[in-house]
Formats: sequence, structure tokens, C-alpha cells
Amino acid sequence: MGKSSLINKILGENRAIVSDIAGTTRDAIDTEFENENGKYVLIDTAGVRRKSKVKESIEKFSIMRTLLAIERADVCLMMIDATEGVTDQDAKIAGEAHEAGKGVIIVVNKWDMIEKETGTLEKYKKEVYDKLKYLSYAPMLFISAKTGQRVHKLFELINYVAEQNAMRIATSVLNQVINEAIAIVQPPTDKGKRLKIYYGTQASTKPPTFVIFVNDKELFHFSYERYLVNQIRKEFGLEGTPVRIIVREKNEKEL
Repeated sequence: MGKSSLINKILGENRAIVSDIAGTTRDAIDTEFENENGKYVLIDTAGVRRKSKVKESIEKFSIMRTLLAIERADVCLMMIDATEGVTDQDAKIAGEAHEAGKGVIIVVNKWDMIEKETGTLEKYKKEVYDKLKYLSYAPMLFISAKTGQRVHKLFELINYVAEQNAMRIATSVLNQVINEAIAIVQPPTDKGKRLKIYYGTQASTKPPTFVIFVNDKELFHFSYERYLVNQIRKEFGLEGTPVRIIVREKNEKEL
């Protein structure tokens, strides 16, 4: 799919074996690398192919290696072949990176092979985000590993997404945003009982995880959680990283 080609382009040498068959790289290969943007370890994951072309045992092994590589990474580059679009396997691995709370950048490779007219880029972006709905926060970069087109922009984006994934927000500032959000859209009610949000605090980073204290967890519907996350993103960016919310109940006497 071009992962090895991209690493070779970055390194300027044929460090990894490149072939035209997706799924050639069996092992995850670590390469230490330094440029003007910083020091990096590039993990070239085992290629994962579509099931129809697969010997089950080898494929399971490749997927397992990919999952281990995701666990070890700070930022995952979700590489998509522009000529193929998002495959089922792409979607599965993107989901794993999201669940693991990693920074994610969607990298569309072989963009030089696509016929372009006005609106091609925006149309393609929409198609990718439609198939990877849970990665709507991930920035997208269109490159060609073969020609090197836009590859130089990758590291600024990697640094930026890594910073967003590790961002810490002061409690006072967070609560200001939460209170403004509550003022704009009232929390939901059920059978006459309204959700009360007392305050929030950041519990951890990588990914940014917030604990929200409420009167009744049952009233904290997913739609309102999504609204609060969107308001937090609007204020602080948090581009390229999942945002997690943990809801805890407190009665008013405990406050």
C-alpha cells in the first residue's frame, strides 16, 4: 500500500523491501530517524491484505503485529491507497487506532495517479470521512510516496498531532468552556428530572480524558456528550486525537 515506499522516501534509501504487492512486509520494522523537526522511531507495520487474498494464519499474525505496533506508537499514519479508496481492513485498523487513543493522521498515498478537476480533493475527503466517521477529527494529507509530493509536510503534522494528543487543559479553563456550553444548550431532562453538570477535570493525556461530575449518569445521553466534546474541540483544537469522557455521579452534599 506504499508504507515501505514512504519510509524509503523519508530515509532516502532502500531500507525496507518494496514490492507492488500489498502485504509484503511481514514484521513490524523499527527505524530511528532524525530531521529538522525532531527525532522519531518509524514503525513499518506488517501489511494487512483483504481476506479473499489471505491465508488465515499468516493474516491473523499480521493483524496481531499491526495491533502491537499501534499500541507502541504515539501517532498512527492511516495510509490509504488513493486508487483503491478506504478498504474494510483500513476501516478496521483505523478503528483500532481510535480505540487505543492514539493520534491519527489519514495519509492518502498515490495522489499523483488520480485524475483531478475542480472539487476532486474535497469530494475525495468527504468519501473518506464518510467511511471513517469516528476519525472525523483526524487531519488528512494527500501525498505521493513515489514522487515525494507533500511528504515533507508530514513531520510538522506528526509533531502537531502528538502535541494535541498530549494536551493538558487547566481545570478552571475547562469549566469555563463547559459552563458556556451548558448556557448555549441546556442539559437534557427525563421524566421531569434534569441532568446537572457540576464540574469537569482532566484525568489524563494520550488521549485527553476528562471526568465530568453529574447528578445522574443515566441522564447524560450520548448526544449531549458528543455536543460537549465538540465544544471542547472548538475551544482547544485537539485535532488528530480522540477525546474521552468519563462520567461520575456526585450528590450535592458531596460538593
